[in-house]
Amino acid sequence: MTIGEKVSYIKGLAEGLKTDDKIISAILDVLADIADNLAEVDEELDDVADVMTDLEQSVSDLEDEVYGVDEDEEEDFEDIDGEIDDLYETVCPNCGNAIRFDYDQANRGGMDCPNCGKRLLFELEEDDSEEL
Repeated sequence: MTIGEKVSYIKGLAEGLKTDDKIISAILDVLADIADNLAEVDEELDDVADVMTDLEQSVSDLEDEVYGVDEDEEEDFEDIDGEIDDLYETVCPNCGNAIRFDYDQANRGGMDCPNCGKRLLFELEEDDSEEL
């Protein structure tokens, strides 16, 4: 039952009392106004959530267009020197932002999240499978 329905129910109960108490009537009017206001806020919040979802998708599409990268894909890119480095991806545990970084950033031990500024620490593990 919504708040508006509850207010209508209480208003019906109060009308059944057959009293001329103006205080109860005024309280019920205020409750009805609050219920209407909450319904409007809920509708606006739903609209904002829809806009945010659309905006998030647009930003994701723009990232893919600019960087040419799929989110689930590890990518190689060329340095200024012409060398190819691996590009890695992690998710900030503080804000949930997906962050891409290269070997040099990981080798330095970490970086600040560009979204929330929290320090992210990286540890490189040696890959023994490539040794002969």
